[in-house]
Amino acid sequence: MKLQPDHIQTLAITGYGEGWIAVNGEKFTHSIVLSSLGDKREWPCSDPQALSESDFAELSEMGIEMLIYGSGDKLNFPRAEWLRSLYEKGIGVESMDTRAACRTYNILAAEGRKVAAALLLQSVPKG
Repeated sequence: MKLQPDHIQTLAITGYGEGWIAVNGEKFTHSIVLSSLGDKREWPCSDPQALSESDFAELSEMGIEMLIYGSGDKLNFPRAEWLRSLYEKGIGVESMDTRAACRTYNILAAEGRKVAAALLLQSVPKG
């Protein structure tokens, strides 16, 4: 699906499909973290069951007020203890499937919110 954000002055998700996400037109085929503050980096995980507290702890240092967690093809909630470092800093967390997270991130970023999206892309089986 191609997305057309209204007028975002920061990183925007411009498209997504099975096994990929485009950020400002650049296509990624691995899990990523991006923020409305301009941060964009690989997130080295592709299985929601293999996540840990340390995967989320690094996100608490981004200077954000909200994290949108895209859990892959289906909604999978992270364990509460994994989110402790975010909650301790007053960072709100919303979990949804990755496609919904892409749309939600764009809306919040366009509003000027300090938001990040941790977007899990599950490995696409080669066939």
